[in-house]
Amino acid sequence: MTLYFTKEHEWLRVEGATATVGITRHAADELGELVFIEARPSGTEVKAGESIAVVESVKAASDIYAPVDGEVLESNAALADDPARVSSDSEGEGWIVKFRVANPDQLSGLMDAAAYAAFVG
Repeated sequence: MTLYFTKEHEWLRVEGATATVGITRHAADELGELVFIEARPSGTEVKAGESIAVVESVKAASDIYAPVDGEVLESNAALADDPARVSSDSEGEGWIVKFRVANPDQLSGLMDAAAYAAFVG
């Protein structure tokens, strides 16, 4: 399992060809209380940078972007009833989507934990 981060404050945990994606603690703290989350349906093919989900908080609505090319495999159904789970456990049970990584070479353009920590400083 390898963990990556994006400049848009998403995290990506890769296990084999499957990636789990969510928002970082930093993003969750910035958004505040989440009230709604909607992910793209299973089977949707996405390119890096395309929206894979939308999160709405009491402050704002934000897109969650695909860090790499892939296909949405599933969304976290538990978030429909409990979107606050993203805030309470953003990098664990608060994951948003799982998808198949189409081009593993794209992972090299993402940050590791140390680089992300420096980025958010």
